[in-house]
Amino acid sequence: MYIDVVPNRGSKPTVLLREGWRQDGKTRLRTLANLSDWPESKIENLRRLLKGEALVSPGEAFQIERSRPHGHVAAILGTAKKIGLDTLLASRPCRERDLVMAMIAERLIHPCSKMATARLWHATTLAEELAVEDCAETDLYQAMDWLIDRQGRIEKKLATRHFAEGALVYYDISSSYYEGRTCPLAKYGHSRDGKRGLPIIVYGVLTDAEGRPAALQVYPGHTGDPKTVPDQVDKLRRGFGLQRVVLVGDRGMLTQVQIDQLKEHPGLGWISALRYESIRRLAASGALTWSALESTKLAEVSSPDFPGERLIVCFNPDLAKDRRRTRDELLAATREKLQKIAKEVERRKKTPLTASEIGRKVGLALKKYKMGKHFEIKITDGFFSFSQKEASIGRERDLDGIYVIRTSETAERLSDQDVVRGYKALAKVERVFRGLKSLDIQVRPIWHREERRVRCHIFICILAYYLEWHLRRALAPLLFEDEDKERERLHRHPVDMAESSASAKRKKQSKKNGAGLPVHSFETLMAELAAMTKNRCRVKSDPAAPAFDQVSLPTQIQRQAFQYLELFS
Repeated sequence: MYIDVVPNRGSKPTVLLREGWRQDGKTRLRTLANLSDWPESKIENLRRLLKGEALVSPGEAFQIERSRPHGHVAAILGTAKKIGLDTLLASRPCRERDLVMAMIAERLIHPCSKMATARLWHATTLAEELAVEDCAETDLYQAMDWLIDRQGRIEKKLATRHFAEGALVYYDISSSYYEGRTCPLAKYGHSRDGKRGLPIIVYGVLTDAEGRPAALQVYPGHTGDPKTVPDQVDKLRRGFGLQRVVLVGDRGMLTQVQIDQLKEHPGLGWISALRYESIRRLAASGALTWSALESTKLAEVSSPDFPGERLIVCFNPDLAKDRRRTRDELLAATREKLQKIAKEVERRKKTPLTASEIGRKVGLALKKYKMGKHFEIKITDGFFSFSQKEASIGRERDLDGIYVIRTSETAERLSDQDVVRGYKALAKVERVFRGLKSLDIQVRPIWHREERRVRCHIFICILAYYLEWHLRRALAPLLFEDEDKERERLHRHPVDMAESSASAKRKKQSKKNGAGLPVHSFETLMAELAAMTKNRCRVKSDPAAPAFDQVSLPTQIQRQAFQYLELFS
């Protein structure tokens, strides 16, 4: 018996089960069944059976000994190799480089302590892919010591990639709380985590205009923001050999003292902003041109208090409305608290409150909403009264929506709008800190005891964010990312508040992208990729045969993700 396929002109071929034999020197045929309606897989199985092959079910032929998440590991390591992260760490392969690469990848897979890292990366294919299955916690610490010794060289390579002469370089600092008391970097200071009672560690990051981190500096927790600026200037000029750059920092970072020091370096420019007190003095001097601001939203002015600088005054009406609403709400909340204190003082007739007791209560009420500057307070033993300073509120209301950008750059080099856009791009540095402290990387809490290990831990997190930045950029069509943000930013007036593009709004509303695929957060997309597993299989009939690995077929969204990452051949 055999299977015969008979062509039909213009129709589907006919599949017949036939038998043949020789009779009187001729070939005889008999059709036993018409198999045209059978599925192709069933026909193929019958064909193989007729040829004498032994057919068994997959469950009888193979067994899966182990199944591990693999897709997210392949995406992370593939992207790391594609952007040359491995060669940034060291130009030649070595065990320390593999261990550091594994620690960086694990921050994006499952951020945890180094002890847990050495255990958890066996739950995925990460340890196998980088051949670090036999490592222990002590090996990770040795690799960290190797990495921190190379930090300067790695940063120089990153600076060569992303910084150029005349480019804008962004700098900002943040802090994270520390669990313990042994590290000399852990000091009590201004905690940006809102974690009271714990020492902190301060770290500053230099990025390019796209928000890619290129350098890290770690400081004791009591270090003030402005005191870190000279180190960055030295790193840019001596460490990276840049003679002409523009340093962009916020008003709390680039104070007048720091700007005066920057002026000592002729090739070093800056972009920053004025504090509220300076803006108020500028308005009192008559330098602000309100008529121009109403029509253009920005205007360049000059002042003898800021010689050799360009001052770009910006007015955002939406910001003005928001500040007025916020101030009115805070004033109302403060009045309510003060009225309660006044009623209590009036009620206490037999044992009147002393002036010091009233003062403590009033101080707490004014401190809560920081509106004390707008209230006139009178306190004596058994007496309390208050009133709003309408003149003070009016002066502040006149400056609602106003901010002033200051720069050393000439109009020929940077237009007014480019200066404003350049300053507002500081938000990309803040995004670095949000990424470090998010569920993706989790730089905190910090447990390491030695100063070198603390510095290296934060540096590993910075490198992990650098890798995540490239992953997010490539996978943007599958994420809740605004793919048109940068293009619309260039067409939008620089003073206007940022707004999601039409495509981003559609994506958030429908929860699908333009191709109809569901969109994800970075965390859930990594979980989706992790569902692509690598299975260790073995032939049941021959236990002595070597095992082999088989990666599960990708789903549509997994395949699309690898195509966006350009990791499919």
